[in-house]
Amino acid sequence: MQCLQEQDALIIPKPRGTLPKVCAVVLAAMTIGGTVFLSPERLFGWIAMVILILTLGPLLHGLCLLAEEMLYHSDTRYRGRGLLSDVLPACGFGGKTLLAAGLAGLLLYLAGNPLPHNGQCWKLLILASVLYALFKSLGLLGPSEVEVSDICEGRKMNVAHGLAWSFYLGYLRLVLPCLEASIATFRITHQASRTSWGRGSRKLLILIPLNANISHKLEEEDDHIHFIDNLPNTEIDRAGVRGRVYKHSVYSVLNEQGKAHECVVEYATPLLTMYNMSQESSAGFGEPKRRQQVLLFYRTLQDILEHSLECRNRYKLILLNDEHEDDPHFLSKAILRHLQQQEKEEFCLTPPPHQEMDHPLASTSSAPPSAPPLNNYWHNPEPMSREPTLMFSLEKPQPLREPVENTDFYQGKT
Repeated sequence: MQCLQEQDALIIPKPRGTLPKVCAVVLAAMTIGGTVFLSPERLFGWIAMVILILTLGPLLHGLCLLAEEMLYHSDTRYRGRGLLSDVLPACGFGGKTLLAAGLAGLLLYLAGNPLPHNGQCWKLLILASVLYALFKSLGLLGPSEVEVSDICEGRKMNVAHGLAWSFYLGYLRLVLPCLEASIATFRITHQASRTSWGRGSRKLLILIPLNANISHKLEEEDDHIHFIDNLPNTEIDRAGVRGRVYKHSVYSVLNEQGKAHECVVEYATPLLTMYNMSQESSAGFGEPKRRQQVLLFYRTLQDILEHSLECRNRYKLILLNDEHEDDPHFLSKAILRHLQQQEKEEFCLTPPPHQEMDHPLASTSSAPPSAPPLNNYWHNPEPMSREPTLMFSLEKPQPLREPVENTDFYQGKT
């Protein structure tokens, strides 16, 4: 499992959890508990005033956003859609915020003013809300990079998410269902080359390097990899193009003993887009962000393919670490490790075609395979796992038992 251990060492980012929410709940509970201990008579008034400050500030900032949207973007961005249904929620006037502000105002009215003077409460509310809107507009209270990343990942707004879905919907979902037939045709037309195809090599190996730097010819990157030929073209009518051609390349990968292993391997082409974006300053996509997006691309594509019925058992994602560039045969070794791993992990459940039995009459017995052996002994027992089979009987259905006459009526007497 060396290849799996290397992928775990790359520390693929996991989706963010709920630990910040738990910490916030614990901190709020401790603070409220301290307030109850110090001044329990003013607890509800303080809570209501704080909630009003936290909700009126975003609402005032939403008014500033609403002025911009209504004056300059109502037609271009919203195309005349309703004010209540689209523009107000986009500016932060959500139902939850308005409901919280209303309940907090009602609670403050019922609990009373927590400050000594009546006017101090409203002055504090107005001043805090206005200053919040000012600091928010100036960017002093803007979201942190972690919050932006969490929002983008949660709403699937990252570059990696878009490229992964495009790679799946525009390519993998179309070609992977035809891959097995293409390999079968290739093996028939290339019998003279005596190529050997294992179970793992019948999948499409997709290479995902962390540095996103892709070479267009694999043999230029590793001299243990040799191009053999292309699989038969897959032609699909796509987006107005009749018979658009999709193709895969077959490579021969040599191990340390010089034995060749044939497989269909290629790079994930969306990584070229990431690499080119990192070379353009206007894209705002530097090398650290590119590496993070490559890991998110791998995680997203893996999640997509695991839930795809069309692509199941027809692919293998290989995440390549760019820290092994000093090894000239790193690529071929990584491919061979994945091929050997699949050969070891995938077992054929079909039982052997011939089962030698010690009893001479066992071969002529009509008992089904699940019946117990004769004399309780097999020379070569049947394996526990086998492919399920359907058994049909051509005989007519019979009753559970023969009818029995149990009446005392005697027809011979008059």
